Amino acid sequence: MKKRQVAWLFLLLAVVLAGCSEINQPITAESKGFWNEYIVYPLSWLITYTSELFGSNYGLGIIVVTILIRLAILPLMVQQTRNSKAMQALQPELQKLREKYSSKDAQTQQKLQQETMLLFQKHGVNPLAGCLPLFIQMPILIGFYHAIMRTEEIARHNFLWFDLGEKDPFYILPLVAGVTTFIQQKMMMAGTEQQNPQMAMMLWLMPIMVVVFAINFPAALSLYWVVGNLFMIAQTYFIKGPDLKATKQAGGTGK
Repeated sequence: MKKRQVAWLFLLLAVVLAGCSEINQPITAESKGFWNEYIVYPLSWLITYTSELFGSNYGLGIIVVTILIRLAILPLMVQQTRNSKAMQALQPELQKLREKYSSKDAQTQQKLQQETMLLFQKHGVNPLAGCLPLFIQMPILIGFYHAIMRTEEIARHNFLWFDLGEKDPFYILPLVAGVTTFIQQKMMMAGTEQQNPQMAMMLWLMPIMVVVFAINFPAALSLYWVVGNLFMIAQTYFIKGPDLKATKQAGGTGK
């Protein structure tokens, strides 16, 4: 099962990287290739069209389109979160099965897989359901990144205190992007950090990576990251609100 997920992930990565070689080439209506014609250019056009509606305010255009895209993929995120919660609830029973079939011989491992699938079927959980939203989201979000980086008109405008095509001179956006990434991940991982040390490590590693990238990329991209993170924080709060409160109360009781 895990090998299949990894194979799909590598396939997705190969498709995405196929378009990454053109990151320094401007995107226009004449740009050729599936990635450019059906993903990057439509998103670039949407940013430009929305910005013109707001008086050529490309910063506001990026904010509005980011929210629209997040709203469009919201059902996928809700599905992913629900599946994650269902899988988390089954962890104690899955651990019992692993302990019961701890032998490494092929017959025992086959029995473990059968019992695991029966457990998933009993509770109506699809272990691959959490991957499907990711496969759909990633091309859209990376395509939006390409649209921002390759739309020349964006680089000619400014917003608030920064030029969209240049780095944030005061590093405010990169720092806010890192902090909001940490908050969003902390909310998503609530109650699981102690169970999974790798996730706890990513909780700190990802914000640091985002800050480093944001410092070196145009401010338009940092603006997109900040708005997307703020949307995700609000989304996570409304989807996982009761779980977040329960985790907080449990932590207070533990002290």
